[in-house]
Amino acid sequence: MARKKNPEELSVEELRKLLVEKRRGARKERLEHYRRTGRVVSVAPDLDFDSPQSAPVIDTASGAESSPQAIPANPRRKFLDRLLLGVEILAVVGLVAIILNGVGLLQTLNNEVVAALNPSTPTPTPLVMAVVLPSGHTPPDAQGNTRPNEAEIPSHLLPMVQSLANIPVPTAAPDQAVRIQIPAINVDAPVVQGDGWEQLKKGVGQYIGSAPPGRDGNTVLSAHNDVYGEIFRYLDRLVPGDQIIVYTQQRQFVYIVDRTVLVEPTAVEVMAPTSSPTVTLISCYPYLVNDQRIVVFARLQN
Repeated sequence: MARKKNPEELSVEELRKLLVEKRRGARKERLEHYRRTGRVVSVAPDLDFDSPQSAPVIDTASGAESSPQAIPANPRRKFLDRLLLGVEILAVVGLVAIILNGVGLLQTLNNEVVAALNPSTPTPTPLVMAVVLPSGHTPPDAQGNTRPNEAEIPSHLLPMVQSLANIPVPTAAPDQAVRIQIPAINVDAPVVQGDGWEQLKKGVGQYIGSAPPGRDGNTVLSAHNDVYGEIFRYLDRLVPGDQIIVYTQQRQFVYIVDRTVLVEPTAVEVMAPTSSPTVTLISCYPYLVNDQRIVVFARLQN
């Protein structure tokens, strides 16, 4: 058996070989460990490190003595990657735009719902359907014959007046006026819906679309002064403080005369809606002449 030499007794060549063997053993143990754990693939058989033609095994583990050679990028793959990245960016931008648009649409719908549930108080506006004030007619002749006075209607508005005559009369309702009393001038007459020529033959007519008695708004009533009962002949005798009593099927409403005015037949603004309960009485004036209108305003008694 050869005697084991001390390191001091070894030559340089023997020390080099011993170091190579030791490094080879350590490397084999490390590669074996990596193979068991799947961290490295052997691409060449173990080579003799003593041979100058030997090449190291490619080791992908951290701290390996050799590094893998960089694989050149495929231009086509690089283009596809950029294209896919652009598509993804556009998709994200589109999704954000859809979300923002949806939020804006939802807010708009919410505002519309709130506006519908909480309508603002309407501002009174003049009635535009009327061209002239109701009850206009020619003075009766000796036999009492009369007819609607079309001469007081502007010629260019005459077709409108003729079309308004066909407005349907509303069906009966409990809140509609059915009777009127004016104690100061001995008036006690029925009230009908509509103030056309045929309706005013039956009594006092309420302008279609005007407010029901007792409610906020203007209840517009008209009647003749010299034909068909002469119901409103003495409106000019009313003074502030006189009572006007309007009945519905349910109750009565007492109005107090406020003022009386004389106007032209085209002064339809006196029929405009009001913000508080008001009754307006209209008739031709003066008696047997009928070229003007007398208008009496009264407010609901508190």
